[in-house]
Amino acid sequence: MHLLRGDPPNHVFSLKRILKILLLSYTALTCAAFYTPEYYIMADLSQFDPNRAGNPNNNIFGLPFTEDESRVVLLPVPWEVTVSYTAGTARASDHICKAALQVDIFDTDLRDGWKEGFYMRPADKKVLMKSDYLRKEAELYIDYISKGEIVEKNNFMCKSMKEINEGGIYLNNWVYQQTKDLLDKGKLVGLVGGDHSTPLGYFKAIAEKHGDFGILQIDAHADLRKNYEGFAYSHACIMYNALNEIEQVKKLVQVGVRDLCDEEWEYISSSNYRVVTYFDHELKERQFEGQSWKQIADEIVTHLPHNVYLSFDIDGLDPKLCPGTGTPVPGGLEIEQTYYLLRQIMRSGRKLIGFDLSEVS
Repeated sequence: MHLLRGDPPNHVFSLKRILKILLLSYTALTCAAFYTPEYYIMADLSQFDPNRAGNPNNNIFGLPFTEDESRVVLLPVPWEVTVSYTAGTARASDHICKAALQVDIFDTDLRDGWKEGFYMRPADKKVLMKSDYLRKEAELYIDYISKGEIVEKNNFMCKSMKEINEGGIYLNNWVYQQTKDLLDKGKLVGLVGGDHSTPLGYFKAIAEKHGDFGILQIDAHADLRKNYEGFAYSHACIMYNALNEIEQVKKLVQVGVRDLCDEEWEYISSSNYRVVTYFDHELKERQFEGQSWKQIADEIVTHLPHNVYLSFDIDGLDPKLCPGTGTPVPGGLEIEQTYYLLRQIMRSGRKLIGFDLSEVS
């Protein structure tokens, strides 16, 4: 993934950078010890040339694997009902698949990592249709309350809020069942959002599979609101819901946060270090004053338990690297900092047990 094919337009080049994070995370995942080999079907790669242009008739990165032949399965979750600003992330997986054909699969960290097998499922059309329908309702609802109107005085808005919250429950159950089935087959699962509300069901499946674990959240936002705009399962509430509903989440370590509210600050401050937040401005100040990123990254890793889940909201990066994301915030991480942090997690002997990438647009 260090070499790029062709000369694509700038928006595809930005996606390539995102995809490099994807593959680096998954090559790290292939080193994990929990894979169950009895479910693994060896693929015939005798006719596949990894040096040729990506074949659009194949799957992600132009690879020729089926789901059964793949260690890593990417599950698109085409959902953006509660996005606050710019939509588009529900269709991220389609754009990622197309851009992935332009990315070489060679990686210096694990040269043959691609041979473990990567497969992205098609986006579920029923979930996408439900998202599109509820998104229209949410847009009307958000516009209504933004003007100071009272929801209880409008029966249509009361109905919309109820339907949207029920939609969130539906999605959580759907994600839980899909990821549980894949985990039961011994697959390493990566969730591809969709907005950042999408992984809650996966967190629950991971908890059942692995017991206690910690979440490393790379994000511009804290996502610790009890509800947002009346939505219990908003993208702004994902980490509050994870901590509130899943006792196996023993630690939340947030990196790159630079946009939060009073309620979230109080939650972090009163969490008794269940939540450890590395605010973006503090990370920058420490580096300005002479600390190396290695020192900071190693400190971040010490807060994580053995089993680590990576929840990656792409807006955790500097917006120049992800200009289409729905709620960009100035500041953020560089890609190389993210690579290094992930490498330090693996070098520490910790196990990366799952992954989601959200808010790509």
